[in-house]
Amino acid sequence: MKNGKDTILLVQPVDVVFGTAALVIANQTESSYSLETDMKDEQTKFGRIVGYGNNSESFEFSAYGERKDEGQMAVINAIRNKKQLKVWEVDVQLSDDNKHDALFAYCIVESIERSNSQDGYEEVSGTLQVYGTAKEGKIDKLPIEVIEFGQYGFEKPGEYQGEADDRKAAPTGLKQ
Repeated sequence: MKNGKDTILLVQPVDVVFGTAALVIANQTESSYSLETDMKDEQTKFGRIVGYGNNSESFEFSAYGERKDEGQMAVINAIRNKKQLKVWEVDVQLSDDNKHDALFAYCIVESIERSNSQDGYEEVSGTLQVYGTAKEGKIDKLPIEVIEFGQYGFEKPGEYQGEADDRKAAPTGLKQ
């Protein structure tokens, strides 16, 4: 059984230079992938006829807002500039072949919302509509910084100055 905590979204603007790294959407709290179909439903003299129509796919995510996060900004800039966005839904647990199972799609950002609740945290949520059809595949093993970002490692006294939050920035170097 798959653990939801093991799934992250990576994004990349379509107009970046070839070889540019993908970006983690920082502080993700949840994400989902949806595959739906339009139903053809007709009534005849002999009864009902039901059939499949066109499929539609989308990704949705929620994250705590981080105004300087490059991943969140890539989503916001895609809708502002009316550009497609590349999206990978990645299982951070390695499969038997030492790679990550992933789902890839070109997307149109349908919506992005920032909400500010009374708990003092800004939440960012977005809906990314798949252009065409999402494709299953594998990506090479991600750097440990991607798997463990949001966690901090052991340090020796005097080795680091600052607060724990300063050490949990989302990594940006995710070349595949």
